[in-house]
Amino acid sequence: MTEVLPEAIWLPSERASGCPYDPPVQLAEIREKTPLSRIHYSGDVDGWLVTSHALTRQVLADPRFSSGSNHHRAPIPGAPAMENPPPAPPGFLALMDPPDHTRYRRQLTGQFTVRRMRQLTDRIEEITTECLDAMEQQEGTVELVDAFTRRIPGVVIAELLGISYDDRQAFTDLVDHMHALGREKASVEEQTKAFLAVRGFMSELMLAKRENPTDDLFSGLATSDFNDDEIINLGLTLLGAGLDTVAGTLALGVFALLNNPEQYALLGKAEDDEAVARAVEELLRYTTVLPFLQRTALEDVEIDGHVIKAGEMVTLSTAAANRDADKFGAPDDLDLTRSARGHVSFGHGIHQCVAQQLARVELHVAFPALARRFPTLRLAVAPEDVSVRDEVAFYGLWSLPVTWDRG
Repeated sequence: MTEVLPEAIWLPSERASGCPYDPPVQLAEIREKTPLSRIHYSGDVDGWLVTSHALTRQVLADPRFSSGSNHHRAPIPGAPAMENPPPAPPGFLALMDPPDHTRYRRQLTGQFTVRRMRQLTDRIEEITTECLDAMEQQEGTVELVDAFTRRIPGVVIAELLGISYDDRQAFTDLVDHMHALGREKASVEEQTKAFLAVRGFMSELMLAKRENPTDDLFSGLATSDFNDDEIINLGLTLLGAGLDTVAGTLALGVFALLNNPEQYALLGKAEDDEAVARAVEELLRYTTVLPFLQRTALEDVEIDGHVIKAGEMVTLSTAAANRDADKFGAPDDLDLTRSARGHVSFGHGIHQCVAQQLARVELHVAFPALARRFPTLRLAVAPEDVSVRDEVAFYGLWSLPVTWDRG
């Protein structure tokens, strides 16, 4: 008997005005109807959309679904389809399957030691205090993205990679330029040029670390048995995972908190690590800066009563999964006292974000520090006038103008 497939739809992308941390309302409607639905990609390519929390974790944990870019005929819904997509460049482990993925991940995981995280905690507290001190000296409206939410992870990732103080400004300028091109809707050629400039910087850094290794993460990679391309691309992977995800979560998290002032006040009064940890997990769930993930079936797999055929792609809406009422009660409410454990903001399974503990340390320090220093912090513009960063892989804000009561 031939399976009757549901009618394919296009992936909803329109978020509510003034609420960029809320996923498109159509995703909830789709999930209520069926957690596994058909979706258009481009041309004659159709696949599947997963919107429930349970099915998202099920697919992410199933080795019959591939992360390999060579299986993805379209990288995202709506993008041009490819007949023979290329494999991921060496070192880009997020787009690979075992055993290559295992080899890279083992090396990276070994760099995120408990000792290094403890050392980083003290340094992140210093960096955060420096940012808050600088903010306090400013008059009028403060641009929080530049002054705080992107500044902290930018300094942290530079130090984690072992970039010297003298070279840090050049590195920051390159990364900021590449970041800004997304806002300016630059051409592919311009974006490629900016990416190659950052890659060139990483190449020079690798050579310097081989010559004079220090106690930093990139030195550990530079002196490993990986080849040059692998080391450079692993560094670029860490740059993306350690900068954009944290910056986006900080920006969207503060925005959400300022639109829920009672929760912002609650965070400022949190007195123990457990309360702050709960708040961080809830903000990660609520904002979901990586709104979807892609997988491709390596063989026919039956899921939720439907057969996903070998070669068909699956889009997993992590944003919808994190707002699933079957997992999280009143999921559209920001509640810093809830247990949001089990969210999929860092993914799930073997591809769960390798830098997640670094991100948690930064968020654990930065969120409450801001709320304690500036308890009267508020938006300096209407919520709908906040500039949203929604045309790149990681969701976030381009700007967040704020002010507060000054004595």
